[in-house]
Amino acid sequence: MRPHPSLGTTFSLLVAALGAMLGASMLGLGSVGATPQDASPAAAKPETAKPEGPQLMDGEWIFVEDRTEGRTLEQTNPPMSSSFSMRVEEGAIILNGHGSGHRDVRVALDGTVTERPESDRTARYRGGWKDGAFEYEVTFERAPGAPTSGIQMIRRNFRHTADGLIVTVTVEPPIVPVSTGLYRHAQDIPMPTPAKATIGDIGWLSGAWVGTRSSGSSIEERWSPPLGGAMLAVARTVNTSGKMVAFEYLRLVEREGGLVYVAQPAGKTATEFVLTEFTATRAVFDNPRHDYPKRIVYELSAEGGLSATTGYMKGGTPRRLEFKRESE
Repeated sequence: MRPHPSLGTTFSLLVAALGAMLGASMLGLGSVGATPQDASPAAAKPETAKPEGPQLMDGEWIFVEDRTEGRTLEQTNPPMSSSFSMRVEEGAIILNGHGSGHRDVRVALDGTVTERPESDRTARYRGGWKDGAFEYEVTFERAPGAPTSGIQMIRRNFRHTADGLIVTVTVEPPIVPVSTGLYRHAQDIPMPTPAKATIGDIGWLSGAWVGTRSSGSSIEERWSPPLGGAMLAVARTVNTSGKMVAFEYLRLVEREGGLVYVAQPAGKTATEFVLTEFTATRAVFDNPRHDYPKRIVYELSAEGGLSATTGYMKGGTPRRLEFKRESE
């Protein structure tokens, strides 16, 4: 059916008018009087102010590496806890995870002393912000009649750098030389590149594995065969009195072409480690953003035994457990 002539004429007029409006609008975009909002499809977002001064201390910090001079690889360790936090408030920094079992310790930046009484001594915290760093000391006053030996003072210095937070710890009397370590926020620690693997590549881990700790407690890990892209396990520790003192849920799952090791000690929050290297008898799982352990290694021996080693990404003194198959 042909369109009615009057409708065609009306349509042509509308198109011409619309074209004129668009042309004027386009010319206006380039005119001197245009505002920045007119010249951009979206207004620029205001920049977030970067933290400075004591605010640089805020958040949870994870140990990355030991930077103490003169230490061998086996001697490397964090200068204090593997993870700790600081919360910045007006005129003070609140400490958690800094040792001695003290929580929510308020260290005033004006040098005011904060006391924390203990059973046989009193801990006194005093600190401040000076020369671009936060530093505090903890001194210990023994109760009358209590032994006078042991640590008398701990000084911790926290300096923010482009590489992360440099922590320097001095102890008196000096049990060890001055210790220095690098810490970062978890999101600033790069994750390793996962190895390409399927669940069948770690099938040698399946089975019931049992062993004994140095304390005499029995340990076991029971791994299911690989099936459906996963392996499941339960782990248990039973002391010499026959009481279960620890348990853990474990699983290995395929994800994005690699494998992820998921650990839930006592059934609590899961922590994931990615498979970074493997052979027919060895598997390495890493998570540098975790406080400890950061690395878990399973390895079969030539005799058919299994070892499970946990530790840092490098150095330190890894913890090693030895297993054998339950049928042996």
